[in-house]
Amino acid sequence: MISLSVTALVFGVVFLAELPDKTALAGLMLGTRYRASYVFAGVAAAFAVHVALAVAAGSVLTLLPHRLLQAVVGVLFLGGAAVLLFKKGDGEEEVRTPADQSFWKVSGAGFMLILVAEFGDLTQIMTANLAARYDDPLSVAVGAVLALWAVAAIGILGGRTLMKYVPLRLITRVAAILMLALGAFSLYEAVAA
Repeated sequence: MISLSVTALVFGVVFLAELPDKTALAGLMLGTRYRASYVFAGVAAAFAVHVALAVAAGSVLTLLPHRLLQAVVGVLFLGGAAVLLFKKGDGEEEVRTPADQSFWKVSGAGFMLILVAEFGDLTQIMTANLAARYDDPLSVAVGAVLALWAVAAIGILGGRTLMKYVPLRLITRVAAILMLALGAFSLYEAVAA
C-alpha cells in the first residue's frame, strides 16, 4: 500500500534537491532544440532506471540493525546537505544532440545524457537513503520518480522562466535545510532508540 505522506515527503525533498541540478539545464537545452515530448520520454525513462537502482540499494540498507541504519542514514543526509550548501555553481556543459528529429534519436540522447549524468548523483543517493529510512520502497519510488519527472518537465518546458522568479540559491538552501533536518532526526533516532 502506498503511503501518501511518505510519497509527498520524498517528492518534496527530491524535487528541491534536483531542481538546481545540471540535468534540469541539460533538459532545457535539449527541449529548446528538439520536440519536448521526445526529450521527456528519454529523460523520464532514465530517471525511472535511477530510482529503481536507488530504491533497491536503500532496501538492502534496511537489513542493518535499526540503530546502525539510522546513524548511516543520518550521516548520509548530513553529507548531502553539506554538498548542497558548499557546492560551487556548475558551469554550463556542452550537450551533444542528435542530428535529426526522429523519436528514437532524440529520446535516446535524453536517456543517455541523464543516465550518465545522474549515476551516483545526490538525488539518487538521497532516494536510497529515503528508501532505507522509511522501509516503504513503493512510496519512495513513486515520490522520487514523480519529483524527477516534474523537474525534467519544468526544465524542458520552462526552466528559464522559473529561474527568473525563484533564485537558484534559495532552492538549494531550502533543499539543504530539509536534508539537515532529516539527518538530525535520523541521528536523534539512532541515539534515542
